Amino acid sequence: MDAPAISTDNLTRRFGELVAVDAVNLRVTPGQFFGFLGPNGAGKSTTIKMLTGLLAPSAGRVEILGLDLASHPVEVKRQIGVVPEGMALFGRLTGSEYLNFAARMYGLDRETAARRAAELLDFMQLADQPKALVTDYSHGMQKKLALAAAVIHGPKILFLDEPFEGVDAIASGTLKAMLQRMIARGATIFLTSHVLEIVERLCSHVGIIHHGRLVAQGSIEELRSGVEAQAASAAAGGSPDAPAVRAGEKLTLEEIFLRTVGGARAADQELSWLG
Repeated sequence: MDAPAISTDNLTRRFGELVAVDAVNLRVTPGQFFGFLGPNGAGKSTTIKMLTGLLAPSAGRVEILGLDLASHPVEVKRQIGVVPEGMALFGRLTGSEYLNFAARMYGLDRETAARRAAELLDFMQLADQPKALVTDYSHGMQKKLALAAAVIHGPKILFLDEPFEGVDAIASGTLKAMLQRMIARGATIFLTSHVLEIVERLCSHVGIIHHGRLVAQGSIEELRSGVEAQAASAAAGGSPDAPAVRAGEKLTLEEIFLRTVGGARAADQELSWLG
């Protein structure tokens, strides 16, 4: 069998007394579009930073494409692309200059770097302002530029932390089209997003983290079956807190998520002054 694209063993990160990520064991198969979900503060961004070598774990290990990240950091980073939540772009460069810089850092020759930069700027609809500095780009334009820089070297794995946040519908459609093409060509994508409708539409498999612990992992259909079985078991046991699943109902990913992290009851709560 092929090695997992992403594999962690008891991955843990502490910040003083706070355990932000607690013994997480992830398995992502090559070619999967994997969604990584969790409430705010659950440990999603911390996990991505450890998976991409931006943050050292307190304990545990990470393997990317069969390589131990701690032992082979440069070799791993040559094969992945990352769009972090903060993007960390160089604002005093033009879009073309930034993409050429990113390509050269990945080891592409000047001719290939220039050709791919031009193609990406055109694809992302960023080519009409060639002298504009990145700092003058809109938020959506910066998101598209960050994604272009992350894929310019043809990565085998792409990590995306909230790539659709603050992006308009047109830019979002452009990004989704690129991601679907990458999956069709055999790449692996690891995505975090609070927009669960997008995750449900794009991803085949999902992991859910809550209070730093991985509480669910599998295909969306597997998670749906597990939640439905738990609800049926709780209802049969007479639990008054068990949210019912109506016969023939197909739970959405949002409903699966809320039931998994215990948010279903909170959604039913009301504020007295709002009626």
